[in-house]
Amino acid sequence: MTFPKILQQLGLIACIALIVSCFMPWAYYADIKETFTGLYSYNNNYGKPGKFLIFFAVVGFVLMYLPKIWAKRTNLFLCAITVGYAIKTYILYTSCYNAYCPEKKAGIFLMLFSTAVMLIAAFFPDLRINHKKHHTPLT
Repeated sequence: MTFPKILQQLGLIACIALIVSCFMPWAYYADIKETFTGLYSYNNNYGKPGKFLIFFAVVGFVLMYLPKIWAKRTNLFLCAITVGYAIKTYILYTSCYNAYCPEKKAGIFLMLFSTAVMLIAAFFPDLRINHKKHHTPLT
């Protein structure tokens, strides 16, 4: 098994892990006694970043399977955007406010880690390139 093939499989697993992480607890806010996930926040204060992350995980999953160069380039771009959004979401959910810091849960770390693995897998796609030389005879 080659290195790009292993990374592609890890990338596919990371896409699934990202979807699962959106349903897991991300942070616990003891002052309001609420646990937030990627799809739930009290009074929708932080929106639903899980919808965005699930969409890009599904698109990334499909693009990792397609054996086309445009799919690999598009996947690299989308994975980079997803990592940036994941970092922004991590900061949003875990930042302190009013001298209170929420308790970080496993889901937010899985979300951050899986987007990083997706990006690394996108950097090294498993793509076979045919080098066909077309010789035209000179007349």
